Amino acid sequence: QEHLVESGGGLVQSGGSLRLSCAGSGFPLNTNAVAWFRQGPGQARERVSCIGHSGTTYYADSAKGRFTISRDDAKNTVYLQMNDLKPGDAAVYYCAPGLPSCSTDAAHVGAWGQGTRVTVSS
Repeated sequence: QEHLVESGGGLVQSGGSLRLSCAGSGFPLNTNAVAWFRQGPGQARERVSCIGHSGTTYYADSAKGRFTISRDDAKNTVYLQMNDLKPGDAAVYYCAPGLPSCSTDAAHVGAWGQGTRVTVSS
């Protein structure tokens, strides 16, 4: 049975760090691209970062230099390390596995998990 768990969100002060986890069971995360999306209040869901099956990474301009995506194949988990968080990073973050490529946008993601909420206080 396939299962995905997103975790690691929480409340952090501006400038702080969080590490989000996307743990899969019943299916491998390293055979397709895995992306992190986020949706802030009143905003569209946007792609923040992605890691391809070969390990190639992608970052939105807003994430470059602050966020790092990685994958632990032994744990079947994808991480998003977020540093120097800003109030504008506050959102619900969603992991999207099984993507054909890192150019896949939110409209073409088949199913969404519950997400993990990130709150940044100024």
